[in-house]
Amino acid sequence: MEWLLIALATCLLALCPVKGNEWRLEYEEGLSHYSEEALRKEFPEKTRPISFKHPPFTCPDMSPSSSVPTSVELVKAADIKVIAALGDSLTTAIGANTTTVLGIPIEFRHVSWSIGGYGSFQDVITLANIIRLFNPHLIGPAPTQTVHGTPAPLCETGFNLAVTGHNTFNLPEQVRHLIDTLKTYENINFDEDWKLLTVLIGMNDICDYCKDKSLYSVENFVHYMTVSLEMLRNEVPRMIVNVVQILPMETLREVQKPTPGCLLQRSFCSCLVKPAAGSADLKELIGVNLEFQNALEKLLYSGRFFKDDFAVVLQPFLKHANPPRLPNGKIDMSFFTPDCFHFTIKGHEELAKGLWNNMFQPEGEKFMVESFSNPIELSCPPVGHPYIYTRPAKTGPALPETPQSSGNRPAALRLMLVLAFFQLWLAVNLLSL
Repeated sequence: MEWLLIALATCLLALCPVKGNEWRLEYEEGLSHYSEEALRKEFPEKTRPISFKHPPFTCPDMSPSSSVPTSVELVKAADIKVIAALGDSLTTAIGANTTTVLGIPIEFRHVSWSIGGYGSFQDVITLANIIRLFNPHLIGPAPTQTVHGTPAPLCETGFNLAVTGHNTFNLPEQVRHLIDTLKTYENINFDEDWKLLTVLIGMNDICDYCKDKSLYSVENFVHYMTVSLEMLRNEVPRMIVNVVQILPMETLREVQKPTPGCLLQRSFCSCLVKPAAGSADLKELIGVNLEFQNALEKLLYSGRFFKDDFAVVLQPFLKHANPPRLPNGKIDMSFFTPDCFHFTIKGHEELAKGLWNNMFQPEGEKFMVESFSNPIELSCPPVGHPYIYTRPAKTGPALPETPQSSGNRPAALRLMLVLAFFQLWLAVNLLSL
């Protein structure tokens, strides 16, 4: 049986087309360090038992609005008709439910944190399965698994159009694919249905930064994010876009174990893993990671991607996240696949809960994970505000540092000019008397 798995994996890799070839080559390079015994070794703690069930989750208000909302600020979870996701291997859920390194090329899209549609909420917690508790007819959850590098139709991917190995410069391509798909999908009312998209990308840019500091610069990261979000804003009505803040990646260097599997880290994220502790290269990369986070905040807090029926919201729950640890302080490896880099289902579920909670928290009050050691408790939408928070920080009327929203400033300036002109006219006429 073990040799059959090895042969199957080899055949699948050989069939991979040019697209995604770099990821495949990195994976094959990592496999070259393995012994036959290591390739066959299983880690049963990495998978979810079939009999596992979560307790039910219910909220006081799980109903849709009385009529389809026209404002992006009045959309409830049950109003969402379509769900989609873009990004890289974290969103394709590569290796998320495999027990051996040979299973890493399998993309377990159906258990992906932001869009997996396997079973129900009680089977696996994903953002899509949470929303399906509010709207059972949700369109787009990923129904099954795929294999990296092999063509997969929508009936297998759902609207999980993320691509393993992609960098931020690939995001406009993913966005174009999504827009064209939404426009032509027969079960969607493109103009009327509310759509929820989740985007998490940029960590591969950091992993590859030392290979080409110009291509993977902060400026390029911002540029391609801007191009992608402007495409969505200009072409897609009634959409809420969750942009998830990237992880602080330094702590991933701690996800180690004396197994050959962890050697794959050196292939997937060499710029992070290979530099020596305290080295100038590592310090530079840590600084770049922080610059990516700051640049994303500056871009999305500007309010440029907000209008009546469209909003982009930065969800920051991962900004300070540290790896989960056991009571003895060691990394809890049950959260990581056999490559010591990607998340198992346990990790995906914590991401899903963190994202859901952020969606119903106003700017300035959004929860941020300190460590995944403590499971996140899923929250219900507040009774007093059952809508997804979408107004950007700098245009929000309730923020103390901006007592007057930026949208009112031109009107206020015009009023001041009119008053000044009136006072000048009055003074001139009084002097002429």
